[in-house]
Amino acid sequence: MKKKEIIWRYILSEALKKRQFIFTQKNLAETFNISTCTVFNALKAPRQLSAIEVTGRFFRLKSIEKLLLLWATHRNLGSDIIYATHVGKSAREIEGLMPPNVIFGAFSAYRFAHNEAPADYDQVYVYADKLDEIKKRFPKNTGQKNLFVLKADPYLRSFGSTTPDVQTFVDLWNIGAWYAKDYLNALKEKIL
Repeated sequence: MKKKEIIWRYILSEALKKRQFIFTQKNLAETFNISTCTVFNALKAPRQLSAIEVTGRFFRLKSIEKLLLLWATHRNLGSDIIYATHVGKSAREIEGLMPPNVIFGAFSAYRFAHNEAPADYDQVYVYADKLDEIKKRFPKNTGQKNLFVLKADPYLRSFGSTTPDVQTFVDLWNIGAWYAKDYLNALKEKIL
C-alpha cells in the first residue's frame, strides 16, 4: 500500500472510531516516520475534492464519504497480492486453518468484525508479512484462485486481527466477485 493510503486510512479510522476530525501534518509525519512533504502530497487530492480543509495550523476532515471513495478508486489491490492459490475447501475452513499472525481482510474481515455475512463467499483475503507458514498450509495449486495473501504494511497490525472497516470497504470495492456488492452496501450503512 502506498504511503498516502496509509495516511488516508489513519484519518478515516480516527474519524470513525474516535470522532477526531482535526489533524496536523506534523503529527502525521511523526506518527508514520515520514516527511511533512509526503503528508502534504497525500492531502492534495482530498483537498481538491473538498474532502479536507487545510488551514494554517491544521487540517479538518470535512467528508468521510469523499475521502473513502477517493481511496477506493485509487487503491490497486492486485499490486499488493504476494501469493494466491486454489484451496479445495470452503472459505470458513480456509479461515480456520490460517496461521495466527495473519490479518483478515475483505469478506472475512467484515464477518469477524460484524458477526454476520450479507452473502455467502468463497474467497479469502488475508494480509501477512511472512509467507512460509501460509505456503506450508496452502501449497500452490491450479484451479480458480480462492485464497489471496496481500503484503501487510507496518501499521496494519495496530488495528487488530482484521482490517479496519474503512480498509475493508476499499478492498471490497476493488474485488470483482458478484457478492462484493452485498458486503459494500452493508458496510456503507455501518460507516457512512
